[in-house]
Amino acid sequence: MSNAVTAVPAAPAAEALAHFRVRLAFETDCADVHEALASGAPGFVLAEARGPKAYAAGHVPGAINLPHRTITAERMAEWPQDTLFVVYCAGPHCNGADRAAIRLAELGRPVKIMIGGITGWLDEGFELERS
Repeated sequence: MSNAVTAVPAAPAAEALAHFRVRLAFETDCADVHEALASGAPGFVLAEARGPKAYAAGHVPGAINLPHRTITAERMAEWPQDTLFVVYCAGPHCNGADRAAIRLAELGRPVKIMIGGITGWLDEGFELERS
């Protein structure tokens, strides 16, 4: 008996493997970001793509405020060209991180999105910082 899940067959294992490996080149999750930040040498800049008021109300500790509208070549000159940026926004209902990732990629910057954003961070039980 077919249903919405089984009506479309799953991809062959080799295709699934390639797909999920590629996804990890574009995304990371809150738990991995938390662990990397706790190490003291994460190897990336964590950037919140929401505006200054939202950032001040609560952001991931260690994150800078980098609203997607402010991402320009001049602004990004502060960091070496090969600096990895991990961007996030409010959560799965928000596309601010996607917009930030697009702007960074357009500038030739390596970038990943922290899936889940603030919502995912809180769901993991992690605290926010307020400023």
